[in-house]
Formats: sequence, structure tokens, C-alpha cells
Amino acid sequence: MSSFKKEMIHLLANYGHVGFTFVACIFIGLGGGIILDQKVFDGSTAPWFTFIGLAFGIAAGFKSLFDILWRVKKNDGKNDGKDDGRG
Repeated sequence: MSSFKKEMIHLLANYGHVGFTFVACIFIGLGGGIILDQKVFDGSTAPWFTFIGLAFGIAAGFKSLFDILWRVKKNDGKNDGKDDGRG
């Protein structure tokens, strides 16, 4: 397999990981908030835990996004001084 194809597969895997993690965090936070609303408020019209769970899910999604981006940036910085044999 050529190095271009390997690099494209690696990039697609990284972007897929970022997208899946971001969406999963939001759905888990939203689902937890909905479950808490149903248990605490007995199905009334006060969706407070849903909003709080959604906010925590969004915050967790952005935190995981930034963690992944910092990790990738740190790994790219380690390879800057090395010759990888591509010319």
C-alpha cells in the first residue's frame, strides 16, 4: 500500500474518532439528563436535568476534542526533527 493511502486512512481514522467521541459525549449527557428528569420530576414539564446533562455532554465533547487535538499536535512536534525517509 502506498504511503499516500496509509496517510489518508490514518487521517480518516483520526477524524472518525473525533466525530464519534464528540457525538457520543453529547448523547450520553442528554440521555442521562432525560433519565434523571423522569426519575426526579416524575414526568412533569421541568426539563432541568435534560438541559444540565446536555450542557455537560457538550462540555465533555469539547474537552475530548481538545485532548485529541493536543495529543496529535504533540505527536507531530516529535516527528519534526526526524527524517522519515520520504525525501
